[in-house]
Amino acid sequence: MHARGWDELDIIFISGDAYVDHSSFAVAIICRVLEARGFRVGIIAQPDWRSVDAFRVLGRPRLMFCVGAGNMDSMVNHMTAARKRRSDDAYSPGAKPGMRPDRATIPYAQRCREAYPDVPVVAGGVEASLRRLAHYDYWQDKVRPSILLDSKCDLVVFGMGERPITTIARRLQAGEPVKTIRDVRGTAYVLGASETAPAGEAVVELPSFEDVVAQTAEGRTAFARMTKKIHHETNPLNAKTLTQRHGQRVVVQNPPDDPLSEREMDAIYNLPYNKLPHPSYTEKIPAYEQIRFSVTIMRGCFGGCTFCSITTHQGRTIQSRSQKSVLADIEDMQRVPGYTGVISDIGGPTANMYKMRCKDPAVEKVCHRLSCIDPTICKNLSYDHTPVIDLMQKARQTRGVKKVFIASGVRMDLAAKSAKYLEELAAHHVGGHLKVAPEHISDKVLKLMKKPRRENFTEFKKNFEKASKKAGKEQYLVPYFISSHPGSDVAAMIELALFLKKNGFRPQQVQDFIPTPMDVATTMYYTGIDPLTMTPVHVAKGLNDKKTQRALMQFFRPENYFVVREALEKAGRKDLIGTHCDALIPPYPPREALEARKRDRERFAGPPPKERPKTRPVRFDAHVPGPLPR
Repeated sequence: MHARGWDELDIIFISGDAYVDHSSFAVAIICRVLEARGFRVGIIAQPDWRSVDAFRVLGRPRLMFCVGAGNMDSMVNHMTAARKRRSDDAYSPGAKPGMRPDRATIPYAQRCREAYPDVPVVAGGVEASLRRLAHYDYWQDKVRPSILLDSKCDLVVFGMGERPITTIARRLQAGEPVKTIRDVRGTAYVLGASETAPAGEAVVELPSFEDVVAQTAEGRTAFARMTKKIHHETNPLNAKTLTQRHGQRVVVQNPPDDPLSEREMDAIYNLPYNKLPHPSYTEKIPAYEQIRFSVTIMRGCFGGCTFCSITTHQGRTIQSRSQKSVLADIEDMQRVPGYTGVISDIGGPTANMYKMRCKDPAVEKVCHRLSCIDPTICKNLSYDHTPVIDLMQKARQTRGVKKVFIASGVRMDLAAKSAKYLEELAAHHVGGHLKVAPEHISDKVLKLMKKPRRENFTEFKKNFEKASKKAGKEQYLVPYFISSHPGSDVAAMIELALFLKKNGFRPQQVQDFIPTPMDVATTMYYTGIDPLTMTPVHVAKGLNDKKTQRALMQFFRPENYFVVREALEKAGRKDLIGTHCDALIPPYPPREALEARKRDRERFAGPPPKERPKTRPVRFDAHVPGPLPR
């Protein structure tokens, strides 16, 4: 501020992440966008939320505080699927944990209000976005109200916030009170008890918080109906305003903001990011190390996977950068210290959706489908891979580039439509292993996930191996699977285990389902109901159930032997215990399994009791000075 001659800031951002000036970090993008619009912006990264002093270090902002928990939901960042505290934080220097509070948006916003009570507070980012209405909190195992009420912020910006936050800043700059800024798309706010809620054909009233919080069958049904209505109103071209009563107050969600054009995307990503962490940090930030030589080429995903928050946050419409902008970014990447000529990724949520979209604007305007490719690929979807193939070719031909990898997810059912794309991918953009996400093998589970059938994965595997062989390379797929997803039971996991064995896959990491707010699958987990069909769904909730599903996915590990055996016996699948080729486990436990069970028993039993110290017996017939012992 002193170097720029600023005596005050217009906007101060509070971030739960360490500050990295890279376009993969949300706070960097938003602040660069506002700076480009002429606003004086400052960032307080990972402040000590226990004291209000940390929120006053840059003085009073003239227009507003903006609050975000970081690139990840703080609870996902802190806790595992087993509700155990994680030992590291990839978005903190040195991966140090505990640098942000649980549900960080709430205490951050409250401290901002305490520091300067008259300054507007606007919350945004993934955490606030997915909690803008009543939502199920997995870590507390209960339904919580809108984050607007808990945080006491004035507005929540949901989705990708560049345009809404710029609009809010300009209107505050013009002297408009924050209480009247309630018509911005992509925002939510709460009405006072005496204010009238919007109504009419353009408004959808959701079941109230009191209805969905009830721990009854009716409460869970109301929660499922709420989820269906929320997801039905996600297309910016036809979405309606949503209202939800919380006691005497009403939360209002405006329609989502419109997708960004290619020109707007280019303008955002062409801003002067220096692509480095703040120089005050002395330790590495793992999340930055992973993405520092990557380039974002698009946003959004029309896959609509029920367990994923990308569609809810970034939208279904694919928003792509121009080829010129991406190639300029690759050239600029070469000035970053440590650059070796390798681009770690050019992609986004789904790498091969670049420039894909609906062919018919009239159909897109009225469409309410949650997925353009489930249960089948929509006839109006343009899935031409020519633009992404051309970009891949130009990227690896850029001067100073030795290798360009594709590390983002590849949507396999779309890739299967282009043999040329698979050949380009296998020949030039894979480093021996390609990560893919079939997620499961059971068709009943895949249907609930909105993922393609198992045959799609086997076909993709065959075609990828064929393309790799044609390129003269020995390359393999690394598939990701989810355990304990709603609909997945022991029978489904045994089916998955048999598939893994037959195809030679041995997953070293297990992705256990974590219910995150607002996702369709989260509603299945909480209610036991598929909100899209209102039919019952099997849910594995107990820790033993989750442990069994994880063990079946890693049946080959000796430490899982006894859990797998018990599961097979209870399921009536003793035929899978033996020495034959189809068996999952041998008839007798290996030595490592016995040792692991012994360690577990010792761990849960605790340390052995201390022995009483041995003493010499006292002879009462001997002379003992002083009083005799009792």
